[in-house]
Amino acid sequence: MQPSPLIAVLDANVLYPFTLRDTLLRAAAAGLFQVRWSDKILDEATHNLVADHVVTEQQATRLRAAMTAAFPDARVIGFDKLVATMRNDPKDRHVAAAAVKAKAQVVVTLNVRDFRRLPDGINAQTPDQFLVSLFNGQPRLLIDIVHEQSVALRRPPRSFAEVVSALARVVPVFAGRVLAYSSE
Repeated sequence: MQPSPLIAVLDANVLYPFTLRDTLLRAAAAGLFQVRWSDKILDEATHNLVADHVVTEQQATRLRAAMTAAFPDARVIGFDKLVATMRNDPKDRHVAAAAVKAKAQVVVTLNVRDFRRLPDGINAQTPDQFLVSLFNGQPRLLIDIVHEQSVALRRPPRSFAEVVSALARVVPVFAGRVLAYSSE
């Protein structure tokens, strides 16, 4: 299958919530977009998961290894010199610089206000906006992804409705579309 021309850098905050991370990565694995991140983004995501006692250090290491193995082309390097030229919020300039280096069209983040002044050709979108745009192009595929996600969860098992409910806490419009379309 031809890779999608859409390249998206995922900010650390969208890699933090388990169900959202799972949905985004499954969408990337299905070829709906090309995922990109930097070591610093992964460091921040895993650090916060451990600091908040969501996962252990060992679990965070396994998560990171699984993500990098599943998406070997996702890692963006060589953007350090670009960081100082970015005009968005200073604490997130490394994300914008990674997006420039990756030739990404989108930065997916829960903090779009920190990405107001991005270089031309790059937009910041909330994960809800991003998933809705993917859904609009491939609704059946996204519903299948969420179904597969629920089937894959075993500890604890979660139904399709429970996965959609968990998504609704972070991406309510997307979750609503999934529910509405799947009940048609």
